Amino acid sequence: MYAFVSVLLVSLVSLIGVTTLSLQTNKLKRVVLYLVSFAAGALLGDVFLHLLPELIEEAGFSLGLAFTALGGIGVSFVIEKFVHWRHCHIPHSKEHPHPFAVMNLVGDGVHNFIDGIVVGASYLASVPVGIATTIAVFLHEIPQEIGDFGVLLHGGFSKGRALFLNFLLALTALLGVIVVFVLGSRVEGILPFAIAFAGGAFLYIAGSDLIPELHKESRFLQSFVQLLCLIAGVAVMSALLLLK
Repeated sequence: MYAFVSVLLVSLVSLIGVTTLSLQTNKLKRVVLYLVSFAAGALLGDVFLHLLPELIEEAGFSLGLAFTALGGIGVSFVIEKFVHWRHCHIPHSKEHPHPFAVMNLVGDGVHNFIDGIVVGASYLASVPVGIATTIAVFLHEIPQEIGDFGVLLHGGFSKGRALFLNFLLALTALLGVIVVFVLGSRVEGILPFAIAFAGGAFLYIAGSDLIPELHKESRFLQSFVQLLCLIAGVAVMSALLLLK
């Protein structure tokens, strides 16, 4: 029940895009970069303060688990490549949505499915780890869904259709939770591998997706605020250790 409620709450983040329409582009970019910094810190904090300690306590850290974590990184890489695979030079319109927007939807659905796997695996480990992971996913989804909404609008989708499709695909996280719970009940010893996969996926998202975005801002003050937001994200994950 915790896991299903968690992914439903995370899915509601997909509706956040509409709230950004009134913001000026420069202001929106500035806000999103700080959110990205905070999300990166939360993801890294979740991996090193919650997922890895839980994994080591549960099963140590064998070579098989190391390869599973690398598999989480590899799958995330493939998904990202899939999202950016195709582009189109025909002007976008409602009659001709750009393939990159459609591909973004497909990639987003797969990404949300993996988010569901991560959340489900975390709750199988323990409720505190599940809560920490849900918060990390939630924080990561905010800037991502804002970006996805913008991609769909640019690709020729109407605002209403973009919001609906974003929310619909966000619900694929529920499938991820179901898959983890079914496998967890039928396949003995799968939990450590699910946690290792989740840790690898989170490391990829933070290190390859989020942090490189932060380097696009080189001004000292803004960069310093980004660092503070990054530290704040780690601090939130640290505070959640008190739940244990």
